[in-house]
Amino acid sequence: MRIGFIGLGIMGRPMAHNLINAGYDLVVHDKFAPTEDFSAEGVPVAASGAEVAAQSDIVILMLPNSPHVLEVLTSEGGVLDGAHEGLIVVDMSSIAPGASQQAHALAAEKGVVFIDAPVSGGEPKAIDGTLAIMVGGDREAFEKARPLLEVMGASVTHVGPIGAGNVTKLANQIIVALNIAAVSEAFTLAAKAGVDAEAVFEAIRGGLAGSTVMDAKAPMILDGNFAPGFRIELHVKDLQNALDTGHNLHAPLPLTAGVMEILQSLVVAGEEKNDHSGIVRYYERLANIEVRRNV
Repeated sequence: MRIGFIGLGIMGRPMAHNLINAGYDLVVHDKFAPTEDFSAEGVPVAASGAEVAAQSDIVILMLPNSPHVLEVLTSEGGVLDGAHEGLIVVDMSSIAPGASQQAHALAAEKGVVFIDAPVSGGEPKAIDGTLAIMVGGDREAFEKARPLLEVMGASVTHVGPIGAGNVTKLANQIIVALNIAAVSEAFTLAAKAGVDAEAVFEAIRGGLAGSTVMDAKAPMILDGNFAPGFRIELHVKDLQNALDTGHNLHAPLPLTAGVMEILQSLVVAGEEKNDHSGIVRYYERLANIEVRRNV
């Protein structure tokens, strides 16, 4: 079985390398990211999505947003130009559920099965192969792709029909953003009151307020380290997809809208490339204080 991999950015690159290290035969393509490391490993680098599709049994996509996925699929020289009957496309990008459904319909016209399989965990978990992967679409195609997904993820869950994976990812992104905002707000209160924020973190992390998000992001906040694991601009993209989907479904998302405006203010401040733990910077400016470790 040969695997095509398109999208070798911050997330896709380590995911592809994990598949190679697990013994899978890959062919890769990216118009913008460097590919020399793959060539050095003897991995074929294709000139187009069509070339990838023609050589592959399963094609994995890891792209920034809905328009990129649709372009890679349907443009001249795209995946569907080189597709063959029975090809499976596993889209691991985080895109709008409606775009997944559109891509699925376009792929079906060519005899291609498209499933959505977005991930959570950011670059660190992409590197160590412990992503959470949520999959929507054809169950038989999912089962064929499952061994690949289990190389890249610690949990792999089929959650429903096409688009359900990205609905689940949007739910995940809402919870993560609101959790970081809550941690930021609470730690800013503590710092303003003269209480050591690190001590607050250690006191509450084992209780009901504790979370994986707080464990991952509180140390970054306390260190003032906003080097991106997951950039603010990408979280803006995900929350916009969540809000658009909510509006289409008449599902009000008032808390999501609130944290979206916080993120937008950080974009205006030129901090869009920072990690989303930088949400704390919004609160720090409001309170005129920094939330940092006592040294």
